This record gives sequence, C-alpha cells and structure tokens, in this order.
Amino acid sequence: MATLSRDEIAACLGDAGYIADPELATAISIMQLLKRPLLLEGEAGVGKTEVAKALAAVHGTELIRLQCYEGLDQSAALYEWNYQHQLLAIQAHPGRTPADIEERIFSEKYLLERPLLAAIRRQTPPVLLIDEVDRADEEFEAFLLELLSDWQVSIPELGTITASAIPHVVLTSNGTRELSDALRRRCLYHYVDYPEVDREARIIMARLPKAGAVLSLQIARMVEKIRKEDLRKVPGVAETLDWAAALVGLDVADLHDRPEIVHETLMCLLKTHEDKMRFKPEVTERLLGKVA
Repeated sequence: MATLSRDEIAACLGDAGYIADPELATAISIMQLLKRPLLLEGEAGVGKTEVAKALAAVHGTELIRLQCYEGLDQSAALYEWNYQHQLLAIQAHPGRTPADIEERIFSEKYLLERPLLAAIRRQTPPVLLIDEVDRADEEFEAFLLELLSDWQVSIPELGTITASAIPHVVLTSNGTRELSDALRRRCLYHYVDYPEVDREARIIMARLPKAGAVLSLQIARMVEKIRKEDLRKVPGVAETLDWAAALVGLDVADLHDRPEIVHETLMCLLKTHEDKMRFKPEVTERLLGKVA
C-alpha cells in the first residue's frame, strides 16, 4: 500500500471504526513513510490497542499481538520447541545416532512460532502489536530493541532468520514504568489522551449508529463530567461504548427523560466499589444537570 496522507489515513481508520485525531493520523502517516515503530502512550482505556486493530483492517493484513507482562522472556515471545512431539519422535526412531536425532527434531516441523518470530516470517507485512510494553522487564526491552533495529533473530539450531517483510509495529504503554531512552528514540511517539466530547460522540455513532447524534453527544458530555470527578478508575472509551450500548438497548433516546436509568446503568462506567459508592443519585443528578 502506498503511503497515505494524514487525511487519507483518518478516513481509512474511520471506515474501520476508529475516529482518529489529526495528530494520530499524522503519526501513522509518518510511521508508514519511514517504516518506523509507533509508540502509543496513555492511560488504560483510551483506545491505544484499537489503533493497531484498525490499522490491520486498513491494510487488510493480519494482526499479531504480543501481550507483555512481568517476567516475559524471549522464548515466550519468539519461539519454543515442541518438546512433547520431539520426545515422541525420538521414541519412534530408536537406534539412530545422536547427530541424526538432533537434525531430525530441531527442524521447522517442531518449531513453535511465538508472536515476534511469526511477525518477521510473514510474506505480507502484518501489524505487530506489542501491548503494554512497560509491563515487561528491562532485559526484555533490550532484546526487543535489538529486534526492532535489525529485524532478524538467531535460533541456534536453525541459524539467523531475517524478516521477509518489515511489519507495521505498534507499541503501547500505560506508563507504569519509564521506558528506556533507546527504545523511545527507535520509535515515533504519540500520546493518546481521552477524546474530546465531539470526537467521543463520533466514536459512539461510528460503533453504535442506533444511538443517534443527540444521545451520542449527551453520553459524551456526561462521560466528560464523570471523568473530572475524583475517581479511582477513570472510565475509558470502551466503558463509554458499553454504557451507550446499554442505554440504546433500554430504548433511552434522551438522558434527561430517563434519569433513573442513567444512574442505574453507571455500572458500565464505574469499576470499583469506592467509585460506585461515591456516585449517589444526587451526584448523577448534579452532573446530568450540566449536560445540554
């Protein structure tokens, strides 16, 4: 696919159900032009992972996801050998020399691809999502940096494997720890914030056409007010969409017509006991009174 302009990227993402702000569309356009990884940082729930999903839809390609976590090592991210099948192969061919056995069992037939190896072996560039990279250890981050720089890996039994095509790489971070300067320099960077009211309303309409413009805007304005409250867990876009779907399913066309339903369905947005206890009916009424 040829490099698309910012406006073309925004339009394509919109067709895939993701309403991007101009800065994000620009970042993706430059990412395509320079073939560089894109690091998306921001609070949980702002839609970072959805960017990768929409990008895969735009390119009509596979999305390969590596979910990072504390203790993630190279074998879990890159490859493993199918030890059970290797053992069966050894038992099925008794009497062979150790060299013959080694050549037989350390072959492609017994190799289990993990996300990183799979991404660099695809003939058509996939979208590689490295999700929540800040949760991985610094040692894994160093390995990842090497891979993103050279686009090749070494498997002792098979040799060096070089990328068939450079994947479109999206990394996400929730900021739970500081990433290395080296990784940041290797990537393009964009901070994903909670969407503004108008854009969140457009997101609702894109995902839930039955919501309509009036209700979508009311929901977006109400969520904006809720996010400004002193909450333990601020609702993200996914929670907004859940709430909108619940309201549409309950035939709510205007928040002001069904204030009791508005309050009862806030469970879609509030995810902790403390936050639910904080939102008494009078709090909901106060915020709803500020929504046009």
